[in-house]
Amino acid sequence: MRFSVSGRRLLQAAVVLVAALALGGAGDDNARFSDLGHRMMCVCGCNQILLECNHVGCQYSERMRGELMASLDRGDNDDLALQSFVQKYGTTVLAAPTTKGFNRVAWIIPYLVLLLGLAATMAIVRVWRGRQTSPAIVTRPGDAALDSYRRQAQQETEL
Repeated sequence: MRFSVSGRRLLQAAVVLVAALALGGAGDDNARFSDLGHRMMCVCGCNQILLECNHVGCQYSERMRGELMASLDRGDNDDLALQSFVQKYGTTVLAAPTTKGFNRVAWIIPYLVLLLGLAATMAIVRVWRGRQTSPAIVTRPGDAALDSYRRQAQQETEL
């Protein structure tokens, strides 16, 4: 069987397409495991992401990884798997707060503090720019006794 150049290219494209479709979901469970494992914290107190916990003698990380793998094997979706960990270990198991309800404040406050800090800095700079840089020495006609001190102060502060 003899193919032309365009026919050969079409056959190669078809083989690549079939292979891509057949193997497209091969790494899906590993990717989901990695994604979910990086969205959770180990609860042993090491304050590390679950999949990165290297705490010597950690009694939780292996068990939690096994529970996560079992959850994925059961076919639980991501939200259900995370929710089961929250029910079992509390909200501290989540690496980032949710964007629902009162937890939304945890996302808003850092930006709000940044904006307030910038506004305060700008206000302080405006006040400082309006100040007079060097005070003028005021002489009054009746203060002749202080003239010698004024001259000395002017000489010592001249640049």
